[in-house]
Amino acid sequence: MSRIWGFLAVLALWQLAVSLHFLPIFVLPSPLGVLSALHSNAALLLTNGLITGAEVAAGLLLGLGLGIASAIALLLLPALRPILQPVLTASQAVPVFVLAPVLTIWFGYGPAPKIAMTVLLVYFPVASGFLDGLLATPTADLDLALIAKAGRWRSFRWLRLPHALPHLAAALRIAVTYAPTGAVIGEWVGASQGLGYLMLMANARSRVDLMFAALLGIVALTLILQRATDHLLRRFGL
Repeated sequence: MSRIWGFLAVLALWQLAVSLHFLPIFVLPSPLGVLSALHSNAALLLTNGLITGAEVAAGLLLGLGLGIASAIALLLLPALRPILQPVLTASQAVPVFVLAPVLTIWFGYGPAPKIAMTVLLVYFPVASGFLDGLLATPTADLDLALIAKAGRWRSFRWLRLPHALPHLAAALRIAVTYAPTGAVIGEWVGASQGLGYLMLMANARSRVDLMFAALLGIVALTLILQRATDHLLRRFGL
């Protein structure tokens, strides 16, 4: 309840600051102005929100699949770890928005570069977190499996995988927070639809209220993804 009152207090101060002209409306619109833009542009926001949501969903699924597959491959082929792990780590040193123009040149102005941007943000935390979990299986348990002559698959299925699933769940919770950022950055660089594109168009036309409404759409999309992922993982005991 205290959070709700705090949120309402912030909105009231925001509205008061704009109403008393402490901040010009072309810099910061009032909350009522943003609500009005949300209402009058609901269909436009929904259409572009669904496009961004589809890009994020596709990128999440691809990034999750590639991350899990890479972690298992690095587990089964330990000779590759000294080569690929530094590459994975170094790839995170490159700001993702720097890659957006390159991906647009490679894949065009359709959804592909936005999905690729999302994959880049999702892939590393998933691959790194899942691999850490797989490698953190207690040695004593693996030795007992070896004594019991359990094969590699049984050791993976009954020992490594259960131990690594909480790590994967934690990585996925982080990944879904970053995923919308990749799609939006891709839309900023080159797109004709989506919430990121709508923000650029609103900014070019000095529609700051619509720009904030699109921003709220991105925030809502991120929160929905977080809640849905958390609910799903909790149902599986993670």
